[in-house]
Amino acid sequence: MSSQDLQTLRTALTDPAWHTVSTEETLEKLWSRYDKGLSREDAQARLATFGPNELQEAPRPGFLQRLLDQFKNFLVMILIIASVISLLLGDYTEAMAIMAIVILNAALGVIQEARAEEALAALKKMTAPEAQVIRDGRQQTAPARELVPGDIVLLETGNYVPADVRLIEAINLKIDEASLTGESVPVQKRAEVTVDREIPLGDRRNTAYSGTVVTYGRGRGVVTSTGMHTQIGLIAEMIQSFETEPTPLQRKLEGLGRTLGIAALAVCGLVFAVGIIRYLLDPLPGVTLTEEILDLFIVAVSLAIAAVPEGLPAVVTICLALGMQRMIQRHALLRRLPAVEALGSATVICSDKTGTLTQNAMTVTQVWADDTLLNVTGEGYAPEGAYREDDLTVDAAGYPGASLLLRIGLLCNDAYIETSGVEKGKRTWRMVGDPTEGALVVAAGKAGYWRNEVENDLPRVAEIPFDSERKRMTTVHDIRGSRFSGERFDLDEVLEQEFYLAFVKGAPDVMLDLCNRIYRDGHARPMTGADRQRILEVNASLSSNALRVLAAAVKVLPAAPQGDALTPEQIERDLVFVGLAGMIDPARPEVKPAIAVARRAGIKTVMITGDYPNTAVAIAREIDLLRVDGKVLSGRELDALSDDELSAVVADVDVYARVSPQHKVRIVEALKARGHIAAMTGDGVNDAPALKRADIGVAMGITGTDVSKETAAMVLTDDNYASIVSAVEEGRIIYSNIRKFVFYLLSCNVGEILSR
Repeated sequence: MSSQDLQTLRTALTDPAWHTVSTEETLEKLWSRYDKGLSREDAQARLATFGPNELQEAPRPGFLQRLLDQFKNFLVMILIIASVISLLLGDYTEAMAIMAIVILNAALGVIQEARAEEALAALKKMTAPEAQVIRDGRQQTAPARELVPGDIVLLETGNYVPADVRLIEAINLKIDEASLTGESVPVQKRAEVTVDREIPLGDRRNTAYSGTVVTYGRGRGVVTSTGMHTQIGLIAEMIQSFETEPTPLQRKLEGLGRTLGIAALAVCGLVFAVGIIRYLLDPLPGVTLTEEILDLFIVAVSLAIAAVPEGLPAVVTICLALGMQRMIQRHALLRRLPAVEALGSATVICSDKTGTLTQNAMTVTQVWADDTLLNVTGEGYAPEGAYREDDLTVDAAGYPGASLLLRIGLLCNDAYIETSGVEKGKRTWRMVGDPTEGALVVAAGKAGYWRNEVENDLPRVAEIPFDSERKRMTTVHDIRGSRFSGERFDLDEVLEQEFYLAFVKGAPDVMLDLCNRIYRDGHARPMTGADRQRILEVNASLSSNALRVLAAAVKVLPAAPQGDALTPEQIERDLVFVGLAGMIDPARPEVKPAIAVARRAGIKTVMITGDYPNTAVAIAREIDLLRVDGKVLSGRELDALSDDELSAVVADVDVYARVSPQHKVRIVEALKARGHIAAMTGDGVNDAPALKRADIGVAMGITGTDVSKETAAMVLTDDNYASIVSAVEEGRIIYSNIRKFVFYLLSCNVGEILSR
């Protein structure tokens, strides 16, 4: 490319709204081609112009600078001066004791600052070391740092996205963006769509972002941003731009130091002035003015030293260190000593939803079939729970519709669960695959249906994978010789004949249009208008509770479909509607009482999530976080508010939904502007800037990314909101103890001054 072409490209890259333009226009603006990509020479020219695709680290202060910064505290300066004067006066023991305290505090400060700067290194780990690109018309492997705008990259399951890309092809492509947007489930991507400029990050279905992970399908994209211009790069820049602010205790101690320093100087001046005046009015025989001035100076300095509580830094450090040890027992790991007290001063806790207030595990909570609604109990991905109808525990296998629906959900599915160990004498489980499909597997397990057993009876012989256009998935199973014939499952067909079954699951509105019969009491009958209306009403009811709803259907096939017969047009029509399953990432049971405890202690809890407003509101109401007069703000509504307008309403808002990393920072700053001491929780890369900007950042130890852990001042070892409340309680105890020590030391010093 010529220098003029590169300048034109640079101008095009200044507008990051690639999600608003078509794939053809994107390729044209980036001077790239779908099948050829860039030439080797073109790529090298762009690399020289735009720089490598890596995060740039701001220069770190050297060891000497860090060490000098520790002595910029007013109280520390007074202690150093007191130590020097004590040394000059011959009091070597006191001088050495004071300096030992000063050096110990400086060493601790240097170590803490060195540990606090590892966030960017953790961010770098999330970038892919290599990428599959199309250059000179050939697929090849290239170092991710050498990617440039206009490169065509290939994405497959398990890949990290190596740069921000505008998708130009997406085949059943799903990407896990939880660490960047807070979205609790992988996002289905579509290349052919365009979206509004102001749409939130999590809703940009035609783009993929650096550091996120492909969980399903494959795709192709053209690189639009690299290095510090990617979304993860913008986060890194925000992290580096925020200075670590002093905690409330540090600010108060700084004020105390200034007050003591001024008081000491005032005492010195007063004693010295009174002594001189007395000498001038009544000179002592045989004592010269010079001798009197020297004696008065020594007395004044000794009083000044007595006024300074040299033991204060040591007492504060010991209190915080002991508090840190006690907090570990409450599942809170402190990375910086002052954070212990900061927690105790918190007046508002800004909490992420997924994984902190909720269990971070999609769970089927309601099943509707045979016009009967069954509630499902149990937590997480453990297949332990019960089915209940009208508060009575029932056997789901005894309900023909529910039984069939659960087996459809189990077999029309690519996820599975497995044991992951034993904890406290109880088996633990983990899910492999899509969280939505995993929830269906767990629901079937709670009814006693297991994949290896059911699939032996109904082996899969064909499938039509899920895609975003159809919004459904189909599997075909051989029913010959299965135990289905012994149950109430005839579908008005002759069970003795050999046939196959197609199991279909998908979005209820789409599925309903494909069905002409309904499964009731073990038989299939024609679907009436009243049946359709009833299904729509139930679906609306489940959705209003923020449940994600899937529909299940079945079809009898006379033979195994092959070749042209295995198409959606041939299989997915004239279906028998079976039922609905509603699922959600449920709230942790211990969160509700913890929020009540925090509220009684004068601490407000605010939910800040990247999830949709209806889901956030449903969870907030379930845990009593959303007050009767509490407001809900979305990311778009936040964008419409100025900083002053946000500060004016921030006290009234309980839930922020569909927000970006920049929004989280604005919320924290608005709370601080209103005088709040803000604690911010988070687990993703998107939370890191707000974690650093808050008075106390709290990261999740289990689900949290390395970035959030390295940025935060505290890490929860159990990812539980209730542990934050316990840590706040411990922090208040520590703060109270420090205050008592300060009053004690000051009273001792006052007594020492008066006695002299």
